[in-house]
Amino acid sequence: MSNYVKMMNNVESLHLDSWKGRIDAVIDAINSGSIDVVEGLYSLTDAEVSERQKRVDVAMVKVSHFPFQKTFADYDFSFQPQLKKDEITDLGNLRFIEAHENVVFLGTPGTGKTHLSVAIGIEAAKNRYRTYFATCNDLIADLKKAQSENVLAKRLKFYYSYSLLIIDEVGFLPIERKDSDLLFQLISMRYEKRSTIFTSNKSFNHWGEVFGDMALANAMIDRILHHCKVIQIVGPSYRMKGKEDLFKED
Repeated sequence: MSNYVKMMNNVESLHLDSWKGRIDAVIDAINSGSIDVVEGLYSLTDAEVSERQKRVDVAMVKVSHFPFQKTFADYDFSFQPQLKKDEITDLGNLRFIEAHENVVFLGTPGTGKTHLSVAIGIEAAKNRYRTYFATCNDLIADLKKAQSENVLAKRLKFYYSYSLLIIDEVGFLPIERKDSDLLFQLISMRYEKRSTIFTSNKSFNHWGEVFGDMALANAMIDRILHHCKVIQIVGPSYRMKGKEDLFKED
C-alpha cells in the first residue's frame, strides 16, 4: 500500500473532510514548485479550521431555538427609514454583551423587532456566546411548569446561564400577576450579570397592564433600563407592504 493511500485512509479516519477535494491539487502544486510544503500544509489546515468553524456555527445557532434565521442583510432598512442602520448593526459587534447591557426593541407589529433580535442573536451564537430565544409567554409557561414540579430554581439557573437571552413578544398576551413574579425573578437574577434582548409592542407605561401590577412592572423596567439600549421602531408593518389599498375607505 502506497504512502498516498495510507495518508488518504488517515484523512478519512480523522474526518478531515475539507482535505479530500484539495489535497491532490496541493500535492501537484508542491511538486511543480509553485508553493512550498509549509504553504501547502497551511492551506490544508486553514481550510479544515474554516470547515470546522462553519459546523460549530451551525450547531450554536441550532441550539439557540431561533424561530427563523435572518440577518441584518435580510432586513429592509429602507422600509423603516427612521432607523439608524449603523446604530442597529453596531449591536452585531456584541459589545453590549461584554458590558452586560440589555437591548429593547419597541414598536408595532410587523416592524421587524423579532427579525433584528434574531439577527443579533445569530451573531452572538456564531461568536460562541450561549444564546437562547423564547417568546415571553412560552418562557413563563416553562417557569410555571418548573414551579409545579418543584424545580423552579433549577430552571431559573438554566435561563440565567445564557450570555444572551432573547425574550420576544412582551405584552403580546396579558400575564397573570402571580406568573409575572416568575419573570421578575429571572430578570433580577440576570441584572448586571447577563444581557437580555426584549421585544414588545407595548410602551413601558402599558407594562403595568401587561403584568397585572404597575409596581411590579416598574421594578422590572428599572432593572431592564439601568444598562440598556432602547430602539423604537415607528412605522408601517412590513407584512402589510403592498396591501395598503385594502384599508382605504370607499
